[in-house]
Amino acid sequence: MLNKYFRVIVGIMVLLSAVLSVYVHPNWIWFTVFIGVNLIQSAFTKWCLLETILVKLGIKK
Repeated sequence: MLNKYFRVIVGIMVLLSAVLSVYVHPNWIWFTVFIGVNLIQSAFTKWCLLETILVKLGIKK
């Protein structure tokens, strides 16, 4: 269940940052870069802030 929530939230954040970079200001693309770097970092360290937050909110692994 956690994986499902994680994927939906990350997908929404990527799409939102892409829309904001087109319609608001091009610097919003850095938010997309941050998300990508965080995903790469979590692959190596096996730790992700979003996962920690979701677990504390009561989402089951």
